Amino acid sequence: MQIIRDAHFITETDRGAVAAIGNFDGVHLGHQSVLEITRDIAAKLGAPLGVMTFEPHPRQFFNADAPPFRLMNAIARANRLEKLEVEKLYELPFNPALSALSAQEFASLIIAEQLGLKHVVVGEDFCFGKGRSGTAQDLQRFGAEMGFGVTIAPMLDLGAGEVSSTAIRQALAEGRPADATRMLGHHHRIDGPVIRGEQRGRDLGYPTANMSITGLHPPRYGVYAVEVDVLRGPHAGHYHGAASIGVRPMFGENQANCETYIFDFAGDLYGTDISVALVDYLRGEEKFDSLDALITQMDADCARARKILHG
Repeated sequence: MQIIRDAHFITETDRGAVAAIGNFDGVHLGHQSVLEITRDIAAKLGAPLGVMTFEPHPRQFFNADAPPFRLMNAIARANRLEKLEVEKLYELPFNPALSALSAQEFASLIIAEQLGLKHVVVGEDFCFGKGRSGTAQDLQRFGAEMGFGVTIAPMLDLGAGEVSSTAIRQALAEGRPADATRMLGHHHRIDGPVIRGEQRGRDLGYPTANMSITGLHPPRYGVYAVEVDVLRGPHAGHYHGAASIGVRPMFGENQANCETYIFDFAGDLYGTDISVALVDYLRGEEKFDSLDALITQMDADCARARKILHG
């Protein structure tokens, strides 16, 4: 997959794609249904399959001090879209210049002139342009005037309400990863490099791969049964494990992170990119009376996680 981050330097080979437009936070089943519509149109037109998204997320741009809400960082989103065989990812920088464009200017300058898209697909709740003044219907009108096609995709409903990033955040906040999985079409994942921690897990007999969750919507703090993909390097592969997400109350005040114990693994993962999938929620985060009590609970957590993951 090719990632294009500056619409000002588009080559002729980058033009003429059929692209879905949106933030694609989580790349959930609703997003995937939009992508399938886009894929069909791209095949009929003989054009590359594309996605246009924005970095940072517009909500993050306008409310930088708001609590973290993103389900995915840009790397995780790109990884998921590549798995879905997207050929061109237009990851446009959301900055003051872009945010100041009117809906008509966005359609004319970005879609038609700079990217030269043949056709775009948006959800029926799509809004764009300064002040979110443009609607999906406005985009259809602009497309007819400016020479690109527009398809409006319906919202996906699984029978228990519309699939949305908001509903997925709620499920994760309540410790319901299985419900999040149902809406995502895949396990919720935390992607990123393994960072150095305090190495307390190693001292306890449970060495962990530590990851930052800064900027991400935090799942309910606690312990999870997880699947782990080491994305590259000599240890690349698929593993099972147990992860603790939270602030580690046994050891004072700490910044929230994700610490994963990978079953039956030996090796150095510092600096390596891994992907941790939340399969099941085991228990809440606790402060124990002693380290021995903590280790006993960790033994029980890992035994339970192994049972869940091995079916």
